[in-house]
Amino acid sequence: HDPELSRQTHEDNKSFQYDHEAFLGKEEAKTFDQLTPEESKERLGKIVDRIDSDADGYITTAELKAWIKRVQKRYVYENVAKVWTDYDLNKDNKISWDEYKQATYGYYLANPEEFDDATDQFSFKKMLPRDERRFKAADLDRDLTADREEFTAFLHPEEFEHMKDIVVLETLEDIDKNGDGHVDEDEYIADMFAHEDGGPEPDWVKTEREQFSDFRDLNKDGKMDQDEIRYWIMPQDYDHAQAEARHLVYESDQDKDQMLTKEEILENWNMFVGSQATNYGEDLTRNHDEL
Repeated sequence: HDPELSRQTHEDNKSFQYDHEAFLGKEEAKTFDQLTPEESKERLGKIVDRIDSDADGYITTAELKAWIKRVQKRYVYENVAKVWTDYDLNKDNKISWDEYKQATYGYYLANPEEFDDATDQFSFKKMLPRDERRFKAADLDRDLTADREEFTAFLHPEEFEHMKDIVVLETLEDIDKNGDGHVDEDEYIADMFAHEDGGPEPDWVKTEREQFSDFRDLNKDGKMDQDEIRYWIMPQDYDHAQAEARHLVYESDQDKDQMLTKEEILENWNMFVGSQATNYGEDLTRNHDEL
């Protein structure tokens, strides 16, 4: 959602319900309504203990931000858990590059003659080295074997700081059709809009062309380099987890020491259940073991 909008919502803070629905949507906000206030507070208390990573009795903005980021990433880890056994062929709880290659490209590598179709050939020849390059970037200890964290970075590189260069490079390669190492305006537009010969461009495409020259091509050389692509797909100026953490501390910090105690959080439990810190209220209805 638009960061300006959510900032404004927070500042106004007319009602908790509005706050919840802005983050949850009406349906999800209702899951929270299934619990009594007592149950909610009890479950929220357990979550607070886990957020307090140094167990000093105080929740800092940094601890809250780390928790919110973890909640954001949880769906990623759950996704990796679902596919893990498809790739960990020898069941050693690690996935080697060879295991991944066999599981993904084994049939093609064993029967190349069946892939006479030039398109298939091209896609395999392109994807295999690209996957290998990404695997090696995720493989921090360079043993050509991925543990769960490394494999998660391989499958979901956009979630990991050390994978951002690869995400930028892959985006460039996907859009850069003439292979000059840059994305020009026509390539940028072609990524969103397939132009029929002779037809006029819709207004939204004209707007995107203006976006390209005004906001994408920062050094005004008519094309985007890797730094400009990075800025486009990973804007640095707004950190949702940081903003949410600050908001929660600001709203609940009664003694204004810039930290929260469990008491302060439980006192303002209504605010927390409707925030990303509890995965939009869902954590309160999950088993403790699942968290």
